[in-house]
Amino acid sequence: MGFTCGIVGLPNVGKSTLFNALTKNSIPAENFPFCTIDPNFGVVPVPDSRLDLLSKVVEPEKVVPAVIEFCDIAGLVKGASKGEGLGNQFLSHIRNVDAIAHVVRCFDRSDIVHVEGKVDPVRDIEIINYELIMADLEVVEKRLAKVEKVAKTGDKEAKKELEALKKAKEFLEKGIRLYLKRDEFKEDELKILRGFGLLTLKPMIYVCNVDEEHILKDNEYVKAVKEYAKKEGAKVVKVCAKLEEELSNLPDEEKQEFLESYGLKEPTLNNLIRAGYEILDLQTFFTAGKKEVRAWTIKKGMTAPQAAGKIHSDFEKHFIRAEVLSWEDFENEIKNKPEILPKLKGDSLWTYFKDLGKVRLEGKEYIMQDGDIVYFRVSC
Repeated sequence: MGFTCGIVGLPNVGKSTLFNALTKNSIPAENFPFCTIDPNFGVVPVPDSRLDLLSKVVEPEKVVPAVIEFCDIAGLVKGASKGEGLGNQFLSHIRNVDAIAHVVRCFDRSDIVHVEGKVDPVRDIEIINYELIMADLEVVEKRLAKVEKVAKTGDKEAKKELEALKKAKEFLEKGIRLYLKRDEFKEDELKILRGFGLLTLKPMIYVCNVDEEHILKDNEYVKAVKEYAKKEGAKVVKVCAKLEEELSNLPDEEKQEFLESYGLKEPTLNNLIRAGYEILDLQTFFTAGKKEVRAWTIKKGMTAPQAAGKIHSDFEKHFIRAEVLSWEDFENEIKNKPEILPKLKGDSLWTYFKDLGKVRLEGKEYIMQDGDIVYFRVSC
């Protein structure tokens, strides 16, 4: 699994259309509020040209990309925390995600109603953020009522939790998302708060849904969102959900021509996935052999044993060493010497690069680098 991402936004901003484009599903995306009632889940492969190249060279029996799980929930409206619309009952479905994609309408179309009457992306952002804050405040206050009683008995863990909750409540009551104040919490406090799945503690990506005319150039709506996000240090991604949904339904051989007709080299949805990796400090390593070439997602800064544990928990416990081929060495070799490609099929890849002296032996302290191709040696 790469990461999990919840999709939120007002009704009729294009959430379900975006979800369809990502997952190639056909869930309803109608022109009326609350079209999505039950949450929709979909698993999306992470596009990675490095995996494509590695697979082309090795020609394994199976290729396994990293994946992201997306969850699309019912549109929220102003007053959801007080029971308006469908209320915030569906927020529970995204309390366990790693990040939130906040879809914001940045296009004008008179035939698609806006639940607030007119398009105003900054106002829409503030409505959703307020509802997320209120939902978290409810969780924090309920927990505070319980833990205060325990803390009075002198329980040390309860006292720690109490302090973390009080600090969180103070920010939430001021209308501040906790993610923006994460540096003011100790690491153990953050660990406590994450245990409650607080929505405002998750990183946010603002997804500007534009029309075809503004795929390459920003309109005033997108500029306003970028200005707002700049104050938060948040990521902004621009997509045309309608175009992406059309693209997802085309045969593979027609997709590139379709993209080029709009001046694009790749689907704009790829930017959303990359933004998720960036805000979560994620990176990729690869395993490669005759049976399988696979992409694995890990946190930046992970050691070789920790990365091995992503394959199997026993691999971390019984780690001996890692045989590592850097992506740069692999790519440079095949680009400069295309004639060697027949020698790299299947498990021959490792023999060839070992003979070149390009495969390094790394121990338990090795910090994994993005794009590493690795073979782990374990004792079990």
